[in-house]
Amino acid sequence: MATASQIQKIHILKSALKIDEETYRATLAGYGAKSSKDRTFTIGKADELIQDWEPKAIAAGVYQKRKPAKKAKATRRLADDPQSKMIRALWIQLHQAGKVTDPSEAALGKFVRRMTGKDDISWLSDRDVTVVKRALKEWLEREVKDALRA
Repeated sequence: MATASQIQKIHILKSALKIDEETYRATLAGYGAKSSKDRTFTIGKADELIQDWEPKAIAAGVYQKRKPAKKAKATRRLADDPQSKMIRALWIQLHQAGKVTDPSEAALGKFVRRMTGKDDISWLSDRDVTVVKRALKEWLEREVKDALRA
């Protein structure tokens, strides 16, 4: 059975080409279906009909093919306040010490979420910043002590 988007496109093309109901039914019968929602009207047959009508509608100037939408960039500016820079620097030091395997901002965000319940460094309150910085510093100090003992 043809997909909903194919059926919609067929009806749009039908309207654009100003095809009357009788001609439309006869055309569908030529593609092996009684109606556009008929189970015998397969995806392949619907594509054939669209490929037949679309160039005609474009040539007649009554239809324009849409370009696919561009994907939105999911980049967010990094917080650049001193506390955020300090947290990021501690995170990178832990990575360099071998205790953090992923130095990315996403991994840091997960750590911050686990510590404070907030999704981003820029949303931290002063208390939350203190909690995160203290945890990172203590983790780093443990690493230094372990390195000195070894």
